[in-house]
Amino acid sequence: MSSSSLTRKIEEYIGQLLEENGGGTISLRRKDLAELFECVPSQINYVLRSRFTPENGFLVESQRGGHGYIRVVQLTFKNCDEEVLHLEDLIGNKISEQESKRLLMNLQNRKLISARERLLIEVALRSQEEYGRTLYDISIYKREIMRADLLKKLLTSIALS
Repeated sequence: MSSSSLTRKIEEYIGQLLEENGGGTISLRRKDLAELFECVPSQINYVLRSRFTPENGFLVESQRGGHGYIRVVQLTFKNCDEEVLHLEDLIGNKISEQESKRLLMNLQNRKLISARERLLIEVALRSQEEYGRTLYDISIYKREIMRADLLKKLLTSIALS
């Protein structure tokens, strides 16, 4: 079995457990998952670090050792204000072009924005990037700050609409 297919199976299994539990929180043992999927525990760690991230709407808590556990928490928001604050925290003060594209794709996959909204935001960010680089000769660092600011404004306006 290829590594990517094993990764996908582990991700789907954890996703299914969350779904059966009605979202919220599930607790797992790394060792049990590794035995179930006949893999090393580091493969479980990889899936958790790469697939169950805050950008994807999850928090992962873990405790190592004999009575260790993994707790996967699916983030839900009670209102738009919480969602906006979460997005602002994820974006931070600056964001690279690649990080912004990944975030937008994750938001689309979570159905928080539509494909059309994602494309419109990407066009606006790309346009700002081109002007900053060619017309105004703005440094990469400042362009990342500008990108974060524009991204926050656009996502906030979508969340509050």
